[in-house]
Amino acid sequence: MIEIEKIIEKITQQRSKKGYTFENMAHELDITPAAYRKIETGETKLSVERLMKISEILGEDLSNLLDIKNKNTIHSLSNEGNGNGYVETINNNYKDIIKDIKEIYDKLIQSKDDQIVMLKEQISFLKGKK
Repeated sequence: MIEIEKIIEKITQQRSKKGYTFENMAHELDITPAAYRKIETGETKLSVERLMKISEILGEDLSNLLDIKNKNTIHSLSNEGNGNGYVETINNNYKDIIKDIKEIYDKLIQSKDDQIVMLKEQISFLKGKK
């Protein structure tokens, strides 16, 4: 399963868990229920803005929907040595988080670019129908 499908699956699970219908979500997003259904079935690409709004509607952190784990938790501390090992561990963990965020950002940007291409094709098609 590709990343966007995992994100949509999480959205669907959270929507169901909250007891929201397609109609509820559509109303909150100011779109039709059919348009929202297409988002959850993957027929319509999920924009960054819409993902953020869905996160807000569901009351879920965006990091949860994107399945970003908190990798910078320190489980135990010790007074041994000068503490540089802990700083290095924290820095490495932040590097991992930044890498994860960048990967997700790049995927969202690619999704946006794909949407732009699709919309341009639709505009061109509709202009040709005149």
